[in-house]
Amino acid sequence: MNSSNEQAEMDDAEDFELADLPDDELVHQIHDDLYDGLKEEIEEGTNILLERGWAAEKVLNEALVGGMKIVGIDFRDGILFVPEVLLAANAMKGGMTILRPLLAETGVKPIGKMVIGTVKGDIHDIGKNLVGMMMEGAGFEVIDIGINNSVDDYFEAMEQHHPDILGMSALLTTTMPYMKVVVDEMVKKGIRGDYIVMVGGAPLNEEFGVAVGADAYCRDASQAVQTGQRLLQQRRAAAGA
Repeated sequence: MNSSNEQAEMDDAEDFELADLPDDELVHQIHDDLYDGLKEEIEEGTNILLERGWAAEKVLNEALVGGMKIVGIDFRDGILFVPEVLLAANAMKGGMTILRPLLAETGVKPIGKMVIGTVKGDIHDIGKNLVGMMMEGAGFEVIDIGINNSVDDYFEAMEQHHPDILGMSALLTTTMPYMKVVVDEMVKKGIRGDYIVMVGGAPLNEEFGVAVGADAYCRDASQAVQTGQRLLQQRRAAAGA
């Protein structure tokens, strides 16, 4: 076991090496550090690339989003698990905190926008949080409205943020039916077609997703990213046809 002094020396050496890496190796290292959930290293690597003249959008797409794609694939394949993915997503947020104002200044838009929240009566949020982090890691702007959301809460968020996607989560079988309450109200107000609706949570399945009128049921965060990207591309292609 290393002493604290030895560990500090190793950390210092790693920091020096990080700054000394050429661009392509630094990007690979950022991917590795994201995979390992090393937030401080991600922040440092992000700043180094920016100091070298990389555009914020390039840093986002090649370093951060590229790294989170690897995390998402291994999560889907059962190589990584929820605690590890949460660490990776938290590290990603460290880089995004640096990039977000720069992206705003240059007018770079996210690939899409999502409002996500747990339904009324349900206070579980780990799955929702994971989906939100992974969607953000894929380049979406995510507005997380938290837990225990009523129809009015969802509608207020949709009116304020104008998302492409509405995501609803539930862990309790007793709260699952509330998803249909929200979708039915969207239909009643004539706005159902304006949004992609995705639902998820441990007790749900594809049949339930169809029954509540959602566009998709997503079994996990990785599938949510893939489904959100696919449905948004299809919608935009149809609109442009």
